Amino acid sequence: MAEKAPGGVQSVERVFELLELITDAGGDVTLSELSSSTDLPLPTIHRLLRTLVTLGYIRQLPNRRYALGPRLIRLGEAANKQLGALARPQLQSLVERLGETANMAVLDSDMVMYVAQVPSLHSMRMITEVGRRGYMHATGMGKAILAELDDETVRGIVTRKGMPTPTPKSIGDVESLLADLKLIRSRGYSIDEEEQEIGVRCFAIAIPNAPTPAAISVSGPVSRVDEAFADRAVPLLREAALAISQDLNKS
Repeated sequence: MAEKAPGGVQSVERVFELLELITDAGGDVTLSELSSSTDLPLPTIHRLLRTLVTLGYIRQLPNRRYALGPRLIRLGEAANKQLGALARPQLQSLVERLGETANMAVLDSDMVMYVAQVPSLHSMRMITEVGRRGYMHATGMGKAILAELDDETVRGIVTRKGMPTPTPKSIGDVESLLADLKLIRSRGYSIDEEEQEIGVRCFAIAIPNAPTPAAISVSGPVSRVDEAFADRAVPLLREAALAISQDLNKS
Protein backbone atom coordinates (compact mmCIF):
# COMPACT_ATOMS: atom_id res chain seq x y z
CA MET A 1 0.00 0.00 0.00
CA ALA A 2 1.20 3.50 -0.76
CA GLU A 3 2.54 5.47 2.21
CA LYS A 4 0.08 8.04 3.46
CA ALA A 5 1.20 11.64 3.31
CA PRO A 6 0.66 13.53 6.59
CA GLY A 7 -2.07 16.12 6.14
CA GLY A 8 -2.87 14.78 2.67
CA VAL A 9 -6.24 14.66 0.95
CA GLN A 10 -7.52 11.13 1.35
CA SER A 11 -9.25 10.84 -2.03
CA VAL A 12 -6.10 11.99 -3.85
CA GLU A 13 -3.98 9.51 -1.90
CA ARG A 14 -6.39 6.74 -2.84
CA VAL A 15 -6.31 7.62 -6.54
CA PHE A 16 -2.53 7.52 -6.66
CA GLU A 17 -2.46 4.32 -4.64
CA LEU A 18 -4.62 2.66 -7.31
CA LEU A 19 -2.51 4.06 -10.16
CA GLU A 20 0.67 2.78 -8.51
CA LEU A 21 -0.86 -0.65 -7.90
CA ILE A 22 -1.83 -0.91 -11.57
CA THR A 23 1.67 0.19 -12.59
CA ASP A 24 3.33 -2.32 -10.24
CA ALA A 25 1.14 -5.06 -11.72
CA GLY A 26 2.54 -4.39 -15.19
CA GLY A 27 -0.07 -1.92 -16.45
CA ASP A 28 -3.38 -3.78 -16.18
CA VAL A 29 -5.31 -5.55 -13.41
CA THR A 30 -8.72 -6.94 -12.52
CA LEU A 31 -10.96 -5.35 -9.94
CA SER A 32 -10.48 -8.35 -7.65
CA GLU A 33 -6.67 -8.08 -7.95
CA LEU A 34 -6.84 -4.46 -6.90
CA SER A 35 -9.14 -5.31 -4.03
CA SER A 36 -6.72 -7.94 -2.72
CA SER A 37 -3.80 -5.48 -2.89
CA THR A 38 -5.35 -2.66 -0.86
CA ASP A 39 -7.43 -2.10 2.26
CA LEU A 40 -9.82 0.16 0.36
CA PRO A 41 -13.47 -0.99 0.29
CA LEU A 42 -14.54 -2.49 -3.03
CA PRO A 43 -17.24 0.18 -3.65
CA THR A 44 -14.60 2.89 -3.15
CA ILE A 45 -12.22 1.21 -5.61
CA HIS A 46 -14.99 0.86 -8.16
CA ARG A 47 -16.06 4.50 -7.78
CA LEU A 48 -12.51 5.80 -8.16
CA LEU A 49 -11.86 3.59 -11.18
CA ARG A 50 -15.07 4.78 -12.82
CA THR A 51 -13.98 8.41 -12.35
CA LEU A 52 -10.49 7.72 -13.71
CA VAL A 53 -11.94 5.93 -16.74
CA THR A 54 -14.18 8.93 -17.45
CA LEU A 55 -11.17 11.26 -17.25
CA GLY A 56 -9.03 9.04 -19.50
CA TYR A 57 -6.39 8.17 -16.91
CA ILE A 58 -7.52 4.53 -16.88
CA ARG A 59 -9.05 2.32 -19.60
CA GLN A 60 -11.37 -0.61 -19.15
CA LEU A 61 -10.37 -3.34 -21.56
CA PRO A 62 -12.83 -5.66 -23.37
CA ASN A 63 -11.86 -8.45 -20.94
CA ARG A 64 -12.95 -6.16 -18.05
CA ARG A 65 -9.39 -5.57 -16.82
CA TYR A 66 -8.33 -2.03 -15.97
CA ALA A 67 -5.28 -0.54 -17.70
CA LEU A 68 -3.38 2.74 -17.51
CA GLY A 69 -4.97 5.31 -19.81
CA PRO A 70 -3.63 7.56 -22.57
CA ARG A 71 -3.86 10.81 -20.60
CA LEU A 72 -1.08 9.54 -18.35
CA ILE A 73 1.28 9.50 -21.34
CA ARG A 74 1.36 13.28 -21.60
CA LEU A 75 2.05 13.61 -17.88
CA GLY A 76 4.79 11.00 -18.05
CA GLU A 77 6.46 12.59 -21.06
CA ALA A 78 6.50 15.99 -19.36
CA ALA A 79 7.91 14.49 -16.16
CA ASN A 80 10.62 12.63 -18.08
CA LYS A 81 11.64 15.82 -19.87
CA GLN A 82 12.02 17.56 -16.52
CA LEU A 83 13.99 14.61 -15.17
CA GLY A 84 16.33 14.77 -18.16
CA ALA A 85 16.76 18.52 -17.79
CA LEU A 86 17.65 18.12 -14.11
CA ALA A 87 20.30 15.50 -14.91
CA ARG A 88 21.80 17.27 -17.91
CA PRO A 89 24.47 19.28 -16.01
CA GLN A 90 25.86 16.07 -14.53
CA LEU A 91 25.82 14.36 -17.93
CA GLN A 92 27.60 17.37 -19.44
CA SER A 93 30.27 17.11 -16.73
CA LEU A 94 30.77 13.41 -17.52
CA VAL A 95 31.30 14.18 -21.21
CA GLU A 96 33.77 16.95 -20.41
CA ARG A 97 35.76 14.73 -18.04
CA LEU A 98 35.60 11.45 -19.96
CA GLY A 99 35.11 12.47 -23.58
CA GLU A 100 32.36 9.94 -24.29
CA THR A 101 28.58 10.16 -24.67
CA ALA A 102 26.59 10.29 -21.43
CA ASN A 103 22.99 9.13 -21.10
CA MET A 104 20.14 8.88 -18.63
CA ALA A 105 17.23 6.45 -18.81
CA VAL A 106 14.25 5.37 -16.72
CA LEU A 107 12.14 2.24 -16.40
CA ASP A 108 8.99 2.79 -18.46
CA SER A 109 6.41 0.07 -19.20
CA ASP A 110 8.95 -2.73 -18.69
CA MET A 111 11.38 -1.03 -21.09
CA VAL A 112 14.30 1.32 -20.60
CA MET A 113 13.54 4.78 -22.00
CA TYR A 114 16.23 7.36 -22.74
CA VAL A 115 15.32 10.73 -21.21
CA ALA A 116 18.57 12.67 -21.70
CA GLN A 117 21.81 12.51 -23.64
CA VAL A 118 24.90 14.66 -24.02
CA PRO A 119 26.91 13.43 -27.02
CA SER A 120 30.65 13.09 -27.25
CA LEU A 121 32.59 15.52 -29.42
CA HIS A 122 34.35 12.65 -31.21
CA SER A 123 33.39 12.10 -34.83
CA MET A 124 32.80 8.42 -33.97
CA ARG A 125 30.30 8.59 -31.13
CA MET A 126 27.14 7.01 -29.79
CA ILE A 127 23.88 8.79 -30.56
CA THR A 128 20.53 7.58 -29.21
CA GLU A 129 17.33 9.53 -29.70
CA VAL A 130 15.80 10.82 -26.47
CA GLY A 131 12.47 9.04 -26.03
CA ARG A 132 13.74 5.81 -27.57
CA ARG A 133 12.96 2.60 -25.72
CA GLY A 134 15.13 -0.49 -25.43
CA TYR A 135 14.96 -3.91 -23.85
CA MET A 136 16.12 -3.90 -20.25
CA HIS A 137 18.29 -7.02 -20.52
CA ALA A 138 20.25 -5.78 -23.54
CA THR A 139 21.36 -2.32 -22.36
CA GLY A 140 23.79 -1.15 -19.70
CA MET A 141 21.30 1.19 -18.06
CA GLY A 142 18.54 -1.39 -18.30
CA LYS A 143 20.66 -3.96 -16.48
CA ALA A 144 21.73 -1.39 -13.88
CA ILE A 145 18.05 -0.74 -13.15
CA LEU A 146 17.15 -4.45 -13.12
CA ALA A 147 19.93 -5.06 -10.58
CA GLU A 148 18.02 -2.79 -8.18
CA LEU A 149 14.95 -5.06 -8.40
CA ASP A 150 14.32 -8.48 -6.90
CA ASP A 151 14.62 -11.57 -9.09
CA GLU A 152 10.86 -12.18 -9.18
CA THR A 153 10.24 -8.69 -10.55
CA VAL A 154 13.01 -9.18 -13.12
CA ARG A 155 11.46 -12.45 -14.25
CA GLY A 156 8.10 -10.71 -14.67
CA ILE A 157 9.59 -7.94 -16.82
CA VAL A 158 11.47 -10.21 -19.21
CA THR A 159 8.57 -12.65 -19.39
CA ARG A 160 6.22 -9.89 -20.46
CA LYS A 161 8.63 -8.27 -22.93
CA GLY A 162 10.71 -11.22 -24.10
CA MET A 163 14.48 -11.41 -24.48
CA PRO A 164 15.47 -10.71 -28.09
CA THR A 165 19.20 -10.75 -28.81
CA PRO A 166 20.27 -7.73 -30.90
CA THR A 167 23.82 -9.08 -31.16
CA PRO A 168 25.53 -12.46 -30.67
CA LYS A 169 26.80 -11.14 -27.32
CA SER A 170 23.32 -10.33 -25.96
CA ILE A 171 21.95 -12.27 -23.00
CA GLY A 172 19.12 -14.50 -24.22
CA ASP A 173 17.84 -16.40 -21.18
CA VAL A 174 16.60 -15.49 -17.71
CA GLU A 175 19.10 -17.52 -15.69
CA SER A 176 22.09 -15.95 -17.46
CA LEU A 177 20.56 -12.52 -16.88
CA LEU A 178 20.04 -13.20 -13.17
CA ALA A 179 23.67 -14.34 -12.89
CA ASP A 180 24.82 -11.11 -14.54
CA LEU A 181 22.61 -9.03 -12.24
CA LYS A 182 24.15 -10.76 -9.21
CA LEU A 183 27.57 -9.71 -10.47
CA ILE A 184 26.33 -6.15 -11.09
CA ARG A 185 25.01 -5.91 -7.52
CA SER A 186 28.35 -7.00 -6.07
CA ARG A 187 30.39 -4.81 -8.43
CA GLY A 188 28.13 -1.76 -8.21
CA TYR A 189 27.84 -1.03 -11.93
CA SER A 190 26.76 -2.73 -15.14
CA ILE A 191 28.52 -3.27 -18.45
CA ASP A 192 26.91 -3.49 -21.87
CA GLU A 193 29.58 -5.60 -23.53
CA GLU A 194 28.53 -5.08 -27.17
CA GLU A 195 25.12 -6.50 -26.23
CA GLN A 196 23.10 -3.72 -27.85
CA GLU A 197 25.45 -2.92 -30.73
CA ILE A 198 28.65 -4.60 -31.88
CA GLY A 199 31.65 -2.36 -31.33
CA VAL A 200 30.01 -0.37 -28.51
CA ARG A 201 30.71 -0.72 -24.79
CA CYS A 202 28.78 1.02 -22.02
CA PHE A 203 29.24 1.44 -18.26
CA ALA A 204 26.13 2.30 -16.23
CA ILE A 205 25.09 2.94 -12.64
CA ALA A 206 21.62 3.14 -11.11
CA ILE A 207 20.57 6.41 -9.46
CA PRO A 208 20.05 5.67 -5.75
CA ASN A 209 16.70 6.53 -4.16
CA ALA A 210 15.26 7.78 -7.45
CA PRO A 211 11.46 8.30 -7.38
CA THR A 212 11.30 6.14 -10.50
CA PRO A 213 13.96 3.52 -11.34
CA ALA A 214 16.66 5.32 -13.33
CA ALA A 215 20.30 5.04 -14.36
CA ILE A 216 23.07 6.97 -16.10
CA SER A 217 25.80 5.71 -18.40
CA VAL A 218 28.77 6.56 -20.55
CA SER A 219 29.24 4.72 -23.84
CA GLY A 220 31.53 4.66 -26.81
CA PRO A 221 33.57 2.49 -29.19
CA VAL A 222 35.33 -0.46 -27.57
CA SER A 223 38.62 0.91 -28.88
CA ARG A 224 38.30 3.86 -26.48
CA VAL A 225 35.97 2.54 -23.78
CA ASP A 226 38.27 -0.10 -22.31
CA GLU A 227 39.38 -1.27 -18.85
CA ALA A 228 41.51 1.82 -18.28
CA PHE A 229 38.50 3.96 -19.22
CA ALA A 230 36.38 2.05 -16.69
CA ASP A 231 38.86 2.85 -13.92
CA ARG A 232 38.25 6.54 -14.57
CA ALA A 233 34.57 6.38 -15.49
CA VAL A 234 33.04 4.32 -12.67
CA PRO A 235 33.96 6.71 -9.80
CA LEU A 236 32.71 9.67 -11.85
CA LEU A 237 29.46 7.85 -12.66
CA ARG A 238 28.95 7.15 -8.95
CA GLU A 239 29.59 10.79 -8.13
CA ALA A 240 27.14 11.97 -10.81
CA ALA A 241 24.46 9.44 -9.81
CA LEU A 242 24.64 10.60 -6.18
CA ALA A 243 24.40 14.26 -7.21
CA ILE A 244 21.35 13.55 -9.39
CA SER A 245 19.77 11.59 -6.54
CA GLN A 246 20.27 14.48 -4.16
CA ASP A 247 18.71 16.91 -6.65
CA LEU A 248 15.73 14.59 -7.21
CA ASN A 249 15.07 14.24 -3.50
CA LYS A 250 15.33 17.88 -2.49
CA SER A 251 12.22 18.82 -0.53
